[in-house]
Amino acid sequence: MKTEKNVPFRLALSYDDVLLVPHYSDIPSRKLIDTKTMFSRRIELRAPVVSANMDTVTGSEMAIHMARDGGMGIIHRFQTAEEEADEVRRVKRVESIFIHDPITIQKDATLKQALELMDRTHVTGLIVISEDKTIEGILTARDIRFKTDTSVFIKELMTPKDKVITAKPTISSEEALRILDKYKIEKLPLVDAKGKLAGLITATDYKKTKECPNASKDKRGRLLVGAAIGVKDGLERAELLVNAGVDALVIDIAHGHHKTCIDLVKKLKKQFPSVDIIAGNVATAEGTVDLIKAGADAIKVGIGPGAACSTRIVAGSGVPQLTAVMDCVAAAKKYKIPIIADGGIKNSGDLAKAIAAGAGTVMIGNLFSGTKESPGEYYIESGEAFKIYRGLASRDASIDMVLRGDKEIGRQERAPEGIGYRVTFKGEVRKIFRGLLDGLQSGMSYTGAKNLKEFHQKAEFVRITGEGMNESKPRSHQI
Repeated sequence: MKTEKNVPFRLALSYDDVLLVPHYSDIPSRKLIDTKTMFSRRIELRAPVVSANMDTVTGSEMAIHMARDGGMGIIHRFQTAEEEADEVRRVKRVESIFIHDPITIQKDATLKQALELMDRTHVTGLIVISEDKTIEGILTARDIRFKTDTSVFIKELMTPKDKVITAKPTISSEEALRILDKYKIEKLPLVDAKGKLAGLITATDYKKTKECPNASKDKRGRLLVGAAIGVKDGLERAELLVNAGVDALVIDIAHGHHKTCIDLVKKLKKQFPSVDIIAGNVATAEGTVDLIKAGADAIKVGIGPGAACSTRIVAGSGVPQLTAVMDCVAAAKKYKIPIIADGGIKNSGDLAKAIAAGAGTVMIGNLFSGTKESPGEYYIESGEAFKIYRGLASRDASIDMVLRGDKEIGRQERAPEGIGYRVTFKGEVRKIFRGLLDGLQSGMSYTGAKNLKEFHQKAEFVRITGEGMNESKPRSHQI
């Protein structure tokens, strides 16, 4: 026990225990405030918000919308490694002006096979190639719109290569746009001098890029995406995810200050040096430093603050989140490694407090659950729409692991450290995301900070009582 009996216990605070002190500001509009930040050592985001790697929060659909608005999504691992890699690939393909590895099919395949491939990869058209990758034609939604016989061969339906408009792989984006507009086509295959497929450009991606100028993208213009791995099958799963194009690997373990996590970080850094490794969760400076020394590119902080987490009640272990974030930020500062504040965010004010405390980004679970983009179907009960939200250490999640044959099969025998419950259907996640960002910019404006670096420097907290928190809440008065 590190605290001596005759020494007072150290006070630790949560977000509700403090407020940000307003300071002089000369910012004409909060919309001018820059929220650019570092998610990890090499990944920069326009907005300091990422969606949690939970199976009721982040699949490819959520990750796509997070990245389009300047944040980032972390695909959950409660699926097979192949399924998770497919989710990553979907994010990577959805908005790349130059698609280097387009989905293809051979002309002797049937329409049924083509439809299954299109459904699995979420594309509306396929490039038809021979075994040596020579382009044979293209199959688009228009070619199959009214077809009912799925046994027909692709070669009978496709637009043949002599009618397909193509371009060289060296074409500029401006010239490609001109060709798409001139011929009123949706897809422009890129073909090399030998007639082999070298890539694809789509009109849809130009439109998406224009609509989302602040999107988080890699050097090839693809949306950024992270994916979670466990400690049991971490290396095998990581290899599939890296091959799928993932930008960050997030180690999903409740107690990150553990030998298995530290050893996995070292192995991942050695085997996949081009991918940022996110380690955690921790709640102490010591845990932060140990993971950084192992090679982590960002540290995830939070033991028990999540809305669906019961670790602090079941295990009696954890550190109130504001103090945990501040301790870990102070430890990581000299290494220039970003901190991800994971859990405990109930509103935009909490987001502002977490960033003011020094976090580079905040990971959100509960607030994004129940949205249109979160995994799972909504259901109607008594005229209201709901979705399910659950912690990954809940009993339901553990049972699903067993049914799926997961390697962590022993978890269902332990006391659960999470719960599951229904949440009201919330509609599109973009409205929630932008509401959080508006609140953050407002909090920064009250502090007089034009960017996150100034916010970290200028932010001042004042501790409040329970009555101070009650006073902070809006109240209705009836006459």
